[in-house]
Amino acid sequence: MIKVDLKTDLSFLKEYVELCALEWGKPKNNIEIQDKINLILSGDKVISVLGIVEDRKLIGFISLFKYDGDERKDLSPWYATMYVKEEYRGNGYSKVLNEMIIEEAIKLGYKRIYLKTDLNNYYEKFGAIYVEDLKCGEKLYYIDCVK
Repeated sequence: MIKVDLKTDLSFLKEYVELCALEWGKPKNNIEIQDKINLILSGDKVISVLGIVEDRKLIGFISLFKYDGDERKDLSPWYATMYVKEEYRGNGYSKVLNEMIIEEAIKLGYKRIYLKTDLNNYYEKFGAIYVEDLKCGEKLYYIDCVK
């Protein structure tokens, strides 16, 4: 298992964009994919994109965003896009991704990160603390990076 920064190892960035679109949006054509890649590389929204690679195959990824959605733009940074491909689930990769993004946040000087989710009782196992229900129907949490 290799930990990869997808903003510098661009070989997996297109796959990251495609998987994000399938999981949280809509499929994109090649122009939209390239626009999204350019947005990621610009750093305007996306701080970090980290992945786990094994045998040159992307297993999963996680991101750190400056903001995530229209609600609570007063909070930053945001823990976002944790994803493990279905065939690799149940092997502890989400725990590895969680640890990777917290280490990244600490390295960048952040003491707390925020996340929103519609999952119940999932992120608590990673130390997430519930804050409030958002208007979008998701719950807002934070994770303290430094204990």
